[in-house]
Amino acid sequence: MAKKSKFFLLSGLILVIVFGLVYAGVRLTSNLGKSKVQVTAENADKRLSNLYSDIKVTTETPVKGQIDLNPIDVAESLPDISKFPITVDNTTDTFAEIFSSTEKSGSGVDGWLTEVATEFNKSNIIVDGKPASVKIRNIASGTAADFIKSGKYVPDAFTPSNELWGEMVKASGVNAQLVSKRLAGNVPGIVIAKAKYDALVETYGFVNVKTVTEAIANNEFSMGYTDPFASSTGLNFLVTALHTFDSSNMLGDKAVQGFEKFQANVPFIASTTIQMRDAAKSGMLDGFVLEYQTYVNAADLKNGYVFTPFGVRHDSPLYALGDLPQTKLDIIKKFADFVLQDKYQQLAKEKGFNNLDDYKPELAAVDGSLLSSAQKLWKEKKNGNKPIAAVFVADVSGSMAGEPLNRLKESLLKGQKYLGKDNSIGLVSYSDDVTINLPIGKYDTNQQSMFVGAVNSLEASGGTATFDGIVVALKMLQDELALHPNEKPIIFVLSDGETNEGYSLKDVRGLIENYKVPIYTIGYNANIKALQSISSINEAASINADTDDVIYKIGNLFNVQM
Repeated sequence: MAKKSKFFLLSGLILVIVFGLVYAGVRLTSNLGKSKVQVTAENADKRLSNLYSDIKVTTETPVKGQIDLNPIDVAESLPDISKFPITVDNTTDTFAEIFSSTEKSGSGVDGWLTEVATEFNKSNIIVDGKPASVKIRNIASGTAADFIKSGKYVPDAFTPSNELWGEMVKASGVNAQLVSKRLAGNVPGIVIAKAKYDALVETYGFVNVKTVTEAIANNEFSMGYTDPFASSTGLNFLVTALHTFDSSNMLGDKAVQGFEKFQANVPFIASTTIQMRDAAKSGMLDGFVLEYQTYVNAADLKNGYVFTPFGVRHDSPLYALGDLPQTKLDIIKKFADFVLQDKYQQLAKEKGFNNLDDYKPELAAVDGSLLSSAQKLWKEKKNGNKPIAAVFVADVSGSMAGEPLNRLKESLLKGQKYLGKDNSIGLVSYSDDVTINLPIGKYDTNQQSMFVGAVNSLEASGGTATFDGIVVALKMLQDELALHPNEKPIIFVLSDGETNEGYSLKDVRGLIENYKVPIYTIGYNANIKALQSISSINEAASINADTDDVIYKIGNLFNVQM
């Protein structure tokens, strides 16, 4: 009997041990074959639910507002021209004002034209019997073109990075006379990490836009480029790619199909070159677009990347604008001649210009009306078959009362014209607690009306629980993706950046990283560094709204991302 008891006891003990080993084995092997990201994703969903459950969330009944059906007024969104600095002032009463692209009219390596214009003004140039000078205004080519095309401010002359902007200005009906085809030589290119460049050469034999776009379409290469509405290099890359898909008709069905296939695998379109370079440094991109003058002056790029030229050259052409009096036209022509002197061309070379002079353009100058059509095509097709689902997270804490909240509302009401009808949007506001003002819905006329109504109803009071608002937006987006997995999620946070309630960045950083949702921040009277730290997690942009050009900036941001 004792032996029998001992046998049962021993058998039971063995069964317990075996069960324990099996259970432990199941636990230990349950994650075999799963990546760390997959395991983390499972944990992230639980963590998101837990965080969300501890937030007091109220859902408001949406109220419709009146939609402004007028088309986008670019001139209205542009700030006063004084926003853009004069880097060389005229020294005489007889002068010509010149809009100049930023890579040559700033300071340091970007100050070549600034230095040359200063010398011109010291040289006692006489025109029509009077001393003459120039005024140089530092302004990006795309923004300058918007001022000129809209008629908000038209200078005497314009030297953009490339001829594409000149063609667009002509197509808008502005008289633009090409005075000089080249002030200083420059070339746009694709900057590619050396290891990836070697891999492309091994696969395709050589590297150019055609092989790069093919590699991207085949998901073999990860590349970013800049906004073709604002960036000279971005516009150049767009038209070069379309030309590559169909050289006979860059807007035809063949070109559009090629672009859609390529664009479906582009992970990143940057609002600025700085944002794109930061993404590259993080290892997110194999390559990105950049001008050679910037590339050659960046030590961190020259050693680890290869530069491959593409498209039309960026030779800084000079245009006289409008029906100018002969005196102003003569000043512009004399300035063009002055700039071409050997010593000033040598100075340009020292600052990174006048290299790669053997590079011949892959395509001729494109008609301005075609360029505008290419931009519209890009806007329509850039998201391919992945529409955007965006949640706007608005700070309505007491610190936003008055002017900051008024500017926030104006930003959303004017910026919403750029959102795109194929996308879906929602609105969340937060102070101590969080309110879902508008659940995510397709941005049709009905949703647009409710968005306007929700924005108009925002009022400020209480504390600032920024990260509670972000958690609610993440939960809304995850629920939306469960229903529509093909959508691309984005969050826009509009705030003064000061968080004094609820969760901290430390609490939610892991979630943001895991879900890879870019969070674009727009700061009003803001702690910009705090907002930049949120945006930098997934390489999104941060905008300072305490400037006269915030509506224009936000319009560009929404245009690119939505």
